[in-house]
Amino acid sequence: MASPCIDICKYDEETGWCLGCGMTRKDKKHWKKEKERRPDIRSALPDRMVALAAAGHRIGKDAKRKKA
Repeated sequence: MASPCIDICKYDEETGWCLGCGMTRKDKKHWKKEKERRPDIRSALPDRMVALAAAGHRIGKDAKRKKA
């Protein structure tokens, strides 16, 4: 299973979720070391990304751009 990480790695201070992929720093460590946890991590990401966008964050590849 390919990693959802897109090498943005900017984190929301409140939730700890990456604006690029939705994973936390802890999720990223688990992704590398505990393959059995990958489906659970991946299933949480879409809702996190929706919540980040609803909170006004740029997400995914747009998170790399600076706000105007």
